[in-house]
Amino acid sequence: MNPNPNAPTPPPVRLARIVEIIVVLIIIGLILGFLPRWIHRRDLQKEMHADAVITVDVISPVASQSDFGTPLPAEVEAFIQASIHARASGYLKKWYVDIGETVTNGQLLAEIDTPELDQQIAQARAQLDQSNAALKLAKTTSDRWTNLLQTASVSEQETAEKTGDYALKKADVEAVRANLQRLEDLKKFDRITAPFDGTVTLRNTDIGQLIAADSGPELFRVAQTNPLRIYVRVPQPLVHAIAPGQKAEMTFQELPGRIFEATVTRTAGAVDPSSRTLQVELQVPNPHGEILAGSYAQVRFTQATDTHGLTVSDNALIFRAQGMQVAVVGTDNKVQLHSITLGRDSGSTVEVLAGLKADDRVIVNPPDSIADGMTVQIAPPAETNSAAQ
Repeated sequence: MNPNPNAPTPPPVRLARIVEIIVVLIIIGLILGFLPRWIHRRDLQKEMHADAVITVDVISPVASQSDFGTPLPAEVEAFIQASIHARASGYLKKWYVDIGETVTNGQLLAEIDTPELDQQIAQARAQLDQSNAALKLAKTTSDRWTNLLQTASVSEQETAEKTGDYALKKADVEAVRANLQRLEDLKKFDRITAPFDGTVTLRNTDIGQLIAADSGPELFRVAQTNPLRIYVRVPQPLVHAIAPGQKAEMTFQELPGRIFEATVTRTAGAVDPSSRTLQVELQVPNPHGEILAGSYAQVRFTQATDTHGLTVSDNALIFRAQGMQVAVVGTDNKVQLHSITLGRDSGSTVEVLAGLKADDRVIVNPPDSIADGMTVQIAPPAETNSAAQ
């Protein structure tokens, strides 16, 4: 029997614990069921994002290499060169110098026998004597007629005629004297002399040869070979790197191991439209005559500064409707497409004159889908190509 039938009935403890356990089990089951799916979905999103960001190789532009490292062909010419012709006709009487001999200014090279010119001078002198005699008679007649006019013994017309005849005879004397002076000056050219200090490089005459003034061949050629003039044709892309006073090295195939220093003196100031080159003149001292005028040489400009831009690999170029471009990766790993201006093409590398900076990171082998603003990731340095590739 219940000793206390009026006491309250205690709660069902076991039932409550069973409910709690069931709820916990349900929650655990939900967690175990949804957590792997959530992790899988997150990993899948990461993989999709990683697949969307492409990996690229980048290079840095390098400074353009100067073309002046390659020697340019050059022509060696005498500083002064003169072809000596005869001004007086006749026969070569004697020559005194031969090729290779050094001469000084005014030195006698040859003499010409001029019998016809001698006869012309003798005739001119006789004409001068004749003209002087006629002038003397005309003066006496003019003076006499002038005195007679004062006594009205002759007419004014006759006096004017005698005075005019005197003036005419006086002019004839001046003309004959001028002709004689011309012939005597021409006679001085029977002695052929050197016009300056130099070397005889040609003798094209011999004793007894008929000499024709003005129309005959050159008799001698004299060249001044210290210093020498050097002429080089510089290609148009390099003309702005040349300036007067610049140094250059000159070499000759026949003088291996010898280097001669030359100095730029002047340029033509204009590019030859037929060859697109600039003629540059240099001078080189030649005190010992080691360098021969007319030789072929090679010149390398040692102090030339390359005024061009940067060089990148040719596989970094992008051909688009906007023109030639390259893809540059910014600091935020965003792609920036730069329009560029190309210069020299060296095959595997090209020169960029405008549109790039030395610190730009240029994408090599960019995909066709590359676009401005696209996010990329840069491959490790070990996988990065160099600019020369």
